[in-house]
Amino acid sequence: MNEGGIYPDDQTLLADLDRLVHELDPPPQGLVERVRFALELEDLDVEVARWERADPLVGVRSVAQGTITFTVSDLTVMINLTKLGKGNRIDGWLVPAGQYRVEVRVAGHESTATIADDVGRFVLHDVPPGTTQIVVYIDGVPGRRTIVTPAVVL
Repeated sequence: MNEGGIYPDDQTLLADLDRLVHELDPPPQGLVERVRFALELEDLDVEVARWERADPLVGVRSVAQGTITFTVSDLTVMINLTKLGKGNRIDGWLVPAGQYRVEVRVAGHESTATIADDVGRFVLHDVPPGTTQIVVYIDGVPGRRTIVTPAVVL
């Protein structure tokens, strides 16, 4: 046995095992980009909402259309996704209602923002497909209290 407790043949075995794992079960395409996207929020002092979708697709992070609900402590963000041509329309509602700034981030694209109306409703048009997060700025100002949803793929 050598100094590290590994026999010379162990190195060969581990190298073969590594090759086999990457051939049979490679990491998902775009995984590194999705992780970087999720971590690049400028304001790292955010609260992450939980995915609360209550249907057979619970846990699925890729959606074409439908309704998704996210919750965090005292705020619920419900969005309805509609595919329109090459883009998406996001109709959303915040509970409790408030005129909060709502931003949509899509990997590889500029973010767009709107202000929810006094009943908490907001609409984002022409959202490109891709890994997407919704960011809600309470009090309308980045940095005060920021809520971010988990990333979903549109």
